[in-house]
Amino acid sequence: MALFLKKSKRMKRAVLNLMRITGAFAPFRLVNRNRALILTYHRFRRVDERDAISSEAFEAQLEYLAARYHFVPLSLISDHLARGLDPPARSVAITIDDGYHDAYNIAFPLLRRYRIPATIFVVTDFIDRKAWLWTDKLRFATLQAAGGSYDVKVQNWTLWFRLRDRRSRLDAAARVNTILKSLPGHLVPGIIDQIAARLGVQLPELPTEEWSPVSWDNIREMEAAGVESASQTVTNPILTNISNEELERELHHSRMRLESVLARPVDLFCYPNGNYDARVKRAVARAGYRCAVTCDPGLVDNRSEALALLRVHADRDLARFIQGTSGFEQWKRRIWGPGLEPADRIAARG
Repeated sequence: MALFLKKSKRMKRAVLNLMRITGAFAPFRLVNRNRALILTYHRFRRVDERDAISSEAFEAQLEYLAARYHFVPLSLISDHLARGLDPPARSVAITIDDGYHDAYNIAFPLLRRYRIPATIFVVTDFIDRKAWLWTDKLRFATLQAAGGSYDVKVQNWTLWFRLRDRRSRLDAAARVNTILKSLPGHLVPGIIDQIAARLGVQLPELPTEEWSPVSWDNIREMEAAGVESASQTVTNPILTNISNEELERELHHSRMRLESVLARPVDLFCYPNGNYDARVKRAVARAGYRCAVTCDPGLVDNRSEALALLRVHADRDLARFIQGTSGFEQWKRRIWGPGLEPADRIAARG
C-alpha cells in the first residue's frame, strides 16, 4: 500500500508539472482576472522545511506573480469591497501571519527589493515579548525531549508517539495542538505545562530564537517600506473557544496597542488559525475592523464578505503554487468536492 501511494504521489506530481510547463493554468488565471488573490504565508527559512518556505522558493513565487499580476496592499482590496467594487484586475495581496522574526529577516528584504506591498498580521503580546505563540510551546517541548516512546493524556484522549527525528517530533506536536485547538481556551495553558512536564522539558518563560517575533522597530521599518501591520489578537487564542469578555479583550487591546505604536487607524484583522463563527464576526465588527481574513481557500470579488475574506495557501512547491493561485484548485473543488486538506498545510497554521 505504501509503495502504491508513493507511486501515485509521484504520478500526480508529474502531471501537475506537465500542466505547469504547458501553460494549462493560464485559462484559469484569465477567467479569474477580476477576482483578487490573497496569499497566506507563515514562516520563512533559508532552506525549505515542512513548516516553512525557503527564501529561494519565495523569490521564485514573487517573480512568477510579478509577471502575471499586480501587487496591491490588502487595504486597497478592502477599500474596493467597501465601495461595492471588484478588486483591481489581476491583483494579488501578500499576507504574512503571526509575526515571526523571519518575516523581517528573510521575507522583508525580498519584498523591499522588488518593491512589493504586503500585510503582516501580528499578535501583540508576542511582539511585546510577553508570551509565546502557544502552539510553539508543544513544538519546542517535542524537539527538546529525549528520544523514545511516550503516551500523553489530553482530556479524554491518550496519544502515543515516538520521538525520533525533527519530522516525527513536529508531527507529535501537531497532533497535540490539533486537539488543543478544539478545547476551551482557559484549559490550554495548564495542559501544555502538564505535557511539557511529561516530556521532561522545562518551558522557558519567553520564546527561544527559533520561535521569536519581529520587534516593534522591525514593524516600523517595514511600514515605511509598504508592509502594513494589522491585528491577529493579543495572545492568538482560538476565538471560537473563548468567552465574550476574553474575545472583546483580544480584539480591542490588540488594535489599541498597534494604533499606539503606528499612530494610524488599524482596521484589518486575521482570525487565529482561521477559526470564526457568527458570534466572532459580530465582535470583530463591533471592535471596528472593516476587513478580516480567514484560512478558507478561494479568490475574492465584490460579492465576498469583508469579514470573512478567502485566501490561498502559498505552497512551497512551485507547480502546486501555480495551481492554487490560478483558481484551478477552486474549480476542482467545486467539481469533485473539497477532499482532504494536505497535512503540511494544516501544520503551517499558527
